[in-house]
Amino acid sequence: SSRVMSSMTNAILARVYKHSDLDLMTKEATVPVINGLSDLCHPLQILADYLTLQEHYGRLKGLTIAWIGDGNNVLHSIMTSAAKLGMHLRVATPRGFEPDFQITKITEQYSKEFRTKLLLTTDPSEAADGANVLVTDTWISMGQEEEKKERLKAFQGYQITMQTAKSAASDWTFLHCLPRKPEEVDDEVFYSPRSLVFREAENRKWTIMAVMVSLLTDYSPQLQKPTF
Repeated sequence: SSRVMSSMTNAILARVYKHSDLDLMTKEATVPVINGLSDLCHPLQILADYLTLQEHYGRLKGLTIAWIGDGNNVLHSIMTSAAKLGMHLRVATPRGFEPDFQITKITEQYSKEFRTKLLLTTDPSEAADGANVLVTDTWISMGQEEEKKERLKAFQGYQITMQTAKSAASDWTFLHCLPRKPEEVDDEVFYSPRSLVFREAENRKWTIMAVMVSLLTDYSPQLQKPTF
């Protein structure tokens, strides 16, 4: 249980199916609980993505990110953070596979508050138009294996190729949190100099280490327990 783990550790990093399990852990734990992955969001992955973009472009503010794929946990974390860092967001998902409605409402509020542009569409080419960064992820997440046939049919036309990137910005790059399947992005893009996926994968190590060091340095039992 969270109480037992709290007595043995200084922090708990949990990868779970249901986000509600993290909420329960936070209530029971007496140490910080970090979201390593849940069905709702994947914040640690996005830290690695943003570090990768910062290293490559030298900035985040003003970049336009195009998500082309499933309305999943990785997208949710981009949606709830991009505007805060001054990034514009263009999202293409098939009908029936849109991001969570509540996440979308929060994203719309952030876009207005931080004066960034937001587009939600079902057209991958429209999402890629003018984008600096093309991003996708698996179309079949954990627990969705039985939906594979239906999902592969729904996502036809969503593979990222050089044709997809034709309307992107001249300095476009590609991100994918891995493991990647060919139907999501073809080899030409995935292994091209535009692809930052291997640096992105390495940066998972550095960003997770940074989160852990920050928590273990700053955490005091008297402070309120955070969930990240």
